[in-house]
Amino acid sequence: MAMSKIKKNDTVRVMTGVDKGKEGKVIDIKDGKVKVEGVNKATLHVKPNQANTKGGIVEEERFFDISNVMLVVDGKTTRVGFRVEESGQKVRYAKSTGALID
Repeated sequence: MAMSKIKKNDTVRVMTGVDKGKEGKVIDIKDGKVKVEGVNKATLHVKPNQANTKGGIVEEERFFDISNVMLVVDGKTTRVGFRVEESGQKVRYAKSTGALID
């Protein structure tokens, strides 16, 4: 898989689907899919085990496609670009403002 323009702990906005317009922090990225805090929640029925002695009904965020989110920089969504600094380091930048992201 190619390098992703979205990274863990980035703030993103959901652009499509039921949760359109919601913002959250990226919890995890795996195989072109993203898990965002507070978005795409599912209800799971968990059996009791040693870690969770009661079991019960648990809400958990689920993965969805990374193409459905955009990075938020300074409160605005933006596309992400890469450029090489004079020091030879590759960095991400916001295409709308030109500001460095990391």
